[in-house]
Amino acid sequence: MSMRERPSPVVPPRSPFSGPASSWSQPEAANARRLFWGLFAVVFAIKLLVAARLPLFVDEAFYWLEGQHLAPAYSDLPGLTAWLARLGVTLGGDTALGLRLPFLLIAALVPLLAMRITAREHGEVYGWQAGCFALLLPLSGTLGLLALPDAAMALATLLCVDAGARLLRHVTAGGALELALGLTIGALSHYRFIAVIGVGLVVLLLLADGRKLLRDARVWTAIAIGAAAWTPLVAWNFDNADAGLRFQLVDRHPWAFHVDGLWFIAIQALLVTPLLFVALASASWRGNRSASSTSRYFALLGGLVVLGFFALGFFADTERVSFHWPLPGYLALLPLLPAVLAAWPRWLRGATWGLAGLGLVAMLGYYVAVSVPDLRARTAAEKWYPSNFAGWNELEEAVRLARAQMPDDTRIVAGNFKLGAELGFALGESRIAVLDHSLNHKHGRAPQLRLWGLQSSGRADWGDAPVLLVVGATDVPYKSLLQRYHDLCGMVGPLPPPRVINVDHGHQRFLLFKLGRGVDAPAGATCTTPSMAWIDTPVSGAKVGTNFEVAGWAFKNGVGLDRVEVTLDGALVAQAQYGLENPGVARYWQLANDPNQPRVGFSASVDAASVSPGRHWLGLRLHGSDGSVEVWPEQPVDIR
Repeated sequence: MSMRERPSPVVPPRSPFSGPASSWSQPEAANARRLFWGLFAVVFAIKLLVAARLPLFVDEAFYWLEGQHLAPAYSDLPGLTAWLARLGVTLGGDTALGLRLPFLLIAALVPLLAMRITAREHGEVYGWQAGCFALLLPLSGTLGLLALPDAAMALATLLCVDAGARLLRHVTAGGALELALGLTIGALSHYRFIAVIGVGLVVLLLLADGRKLLRDARVWTAIAIGAAAWTPLVAWNFDNADAGLRFQLVDRHPWAFHVDGLWFIAIQALLVTPLLFVALASASWRGNRSASSTSRYFALLGGLVVLGFFALGFFADTERVSFHWPLPGYLALLPLLPAVLAAWPRWLRGATWGLAGLGLVAMLGYYVAVSVPDLRARTAAEKWYPSNFAGWNELEEAVRLARAQMPDDTRIVAGNFKLGAELGFALGESRIAVLDHSLNHKHGRAPQLRLWGLQSSGRADWGDAPVLLVVGATDVPYKSLLQRYHDLCGMVGPLPPPRVINVDHGHQRFLLFKLGRGVDAPAGATCTTPSMAWIDTPVSGAKVGTNFEVAGWAFKNGVGLDRVEVTLDGALVAQAQYGLENPGVARYWQLANDPNQPRVGFSASVDAASVSPGRHWLGLRLHGSDGSVEVWPEQPVDIR
């Protein structure tokens, strides 16, 4: 073979599975490099555009609030997320993009670091490919779109992975410093990083080279630095009766076996994309049988982290989002992935790349849909309706208008931490008081609100001072809503007629109450609440003809209802016959004290002959005896 015909390797690669050494030509390396940088630029540009338009998720708003009250640690998290949020709005302005910018930049380092680790261990082309998959893996490709701890945790994980691989080969001061940096960032990011630390230590003990490096003082110095970074969080828990630790490890988890863990695994396979999920599992399996210590290190670390979270899924919290938990494990497996794919048939490799790309497009598309009000409204009746993103702009406008009509010294009080944080960001006010609510405790935010002096006990705190009370009517399950209204009565007294803000056909619903000086409150001690209603016929999503019957019930505690109107797409289509016997309502709603009970049923005939066939939204307009008019949430019907 002539010199001209012989391929020239760019970097002497190491096979991840002790196979024969591979080499690539310059054109192959150049193509892989161009693919990575092209993909990197496109994904980053799309994320910038989406991040600028996407409404704030409620957790992001609370991290903004924490950033306005800088502290070493908080009830729900260590301090880094709040510090980054504060940095973002300080440099980028009080906008969603400004808040998210530090997280986007940190997330941009993740594929670069994955590429660097893989290129050093297994060759340049494999490095560029691993970097591409760090971008295409939907869970990591969307990092930074939201101002959440996961971006910093991902960076910390890869720093520790990189440092571990370097130290296994040869202990150096540089490797130890990188390990210290990764451990520090992880400790300042989330309690959950303890899993990466614990698994990493176990893996090093399982490897002969790992046990050897643990005898080096420089490694233990790095570990000590990382351990010291937990000090602010430990101190916060000491000062607050372990409230944060109890929430993360005890209160939010049932710690009883449940079969929902199977769904967790299935969702992971879907989110990672099925073929990529199989490839990563294969990488862990094959890497653990490699003669290379670094390959076994990647395989064991990634595999055990993922398996650990899979096992946790059978015992842990299922009510809050947890699909992102195994991401550190997938990132640790990325350096092994290209070699696995190289052994697959070309068509299967192409399908893996294609499905991963489609998965990323789907997740980015979801965020785009959430940011477009019309698209979001079409999903209003679906179980996966993104309520935590919805309605904040409409609420801000309504609150500004209502406060402008009240005395200058009017205070805003929010019904729960979500409303307080979102309104705080929208209005630029970091001292909005919050009433006690089950959500504050469920999400571990109640202790922090108390520390800031932002938890209000209600009228006992403000007396007859003017207050605009903002309540989320869809923040509790419907079966608990009447109880919540009575809890509000206990805190603030009988509730005056609310201004109702229905967003996305009322599936995100807010109530504004003007309280205090100059406001006529309902007379007497009876708890006067907003109206309650239900449409029994037709059911949501039903197919109906152009003439159909509507039946259900409605009541208003304290004062009762005068009449009920039926609407279609917001337009009045029928005056319901109200006052029909329905004793089952009082039996179910034991707190119901509507003076009309049990005559709270209604029925109406709707003539929709002039309406075009297709999906329409059926609703109610409830007229209270106190003069209130409340528009009830709409439900879809398909007119044939």
